[in-house]
Amino acid sequence: MAFSRTTAFEYLRRAHKQDRLAHAYLITGPPGSGKQLLAADLASLVNGTPATDVFSTKARDIFVARPESKSRRIVIAQIRDLEHALQMRASNGRRKVAIIPDADRLQTEAANAFLKTLEEPPKDSLLLLLSALPEVLPETILSRCIAIPLEPNGQRQRNDEQEKLVKLLQQASHQGGWTIQFAYRLAQEFQLLLRTVREEVKRETEEALKQEVTRYKDATDGAWLEVREEYYKALTESFYLQRRAKMIETLFGWWTDVLRASNGVAQRNFPRAAKETATLATRFSTAEILKRIRCLEELRDHLGRNIHEALAIEVAFLTIFTS
Repeated sequence: MAFSRTTAFEYLRRAHKQDRLAHAYLITGPPGSGKQLLAADLASLVNGTPATDVFSTKARDIFVARPESKSRRIVIAQIRDLEHALQMRASNGRRKVAIIPDADRLQTEAANAFLKTLEEPPKDSLLLLLSALPEVLPETILSRCIAIPLEPNGQRQRNDEQEKLVKLLQQASHQGGWTIQFAYRLAQEFQLLLRTVREEVKRETEEALKQEVTRYKDATDGAWLEVREEYYKALTESFYLQRRAKMIETLFGWWTDVLRASNGVAQRNFPRAAKETATLATRFSTAEILKRIRCLEELRDHLGRNIHEALAIEVAFLTIFTS
């Protein structure tokens, strides 16, 4: 479950007040989700430095390791410097904070070196790793951090495709006969929504790459651009799969509402569609509803095993949306 930046900070603020902060957090989320803002707020909370100064040279006892080499990687020398700084005594009772923006840019040697710091964190220290693509981090690092996933910026807008899917399902509930042709058309509509999502994600990551190229093109070697293009390609696929999964969960939520209506349970995932899910509950038996939910589980499993997306969706919809 992803958090808004405000919710995440409130959670961390309470943990700090109760003296229950962990020693290391991995703050994840796409570009624009507020990873650095959350890190700055948390560092300010435990260290006393104004949040606006956390990433500046004014900050005391706050140490930042960014990708700075020509390859845009975080190298082992930077991690050694970070470790040395963390071993020093903090001034005026401040807590020492290490922040690694773009932690997925750690070179293998740097990641291995930092693992030792995660395993034996210096006294009165807080370690914050930030990443838009945590999947590329070693499992040994992931397992030693508390993950704080952030919602995309403007999460309400990001839910547009889910709202459109619910409206599509509402319209489907008014269709008298669910024929094979109808199920196929619905599958095409669903795939159209997915294509829109993929195009939106691609535009956003291309813009992020463009900004990075503009900023660093004169300070890096020639191999850097190719590496970053691959990085953003992987990022695009990762974000698309996350949002596709939410679409599948919307289908689960819809048919769960139908099952609840069939069994007289008042709770609804989509209360504004209660009339439509109740209508379907009168058309199908509990066994037929459960059959459709199991089919959705198979669809999720097939997509997770990289079976051809369009084919998997069409096959599933021919079972789920035919009478």
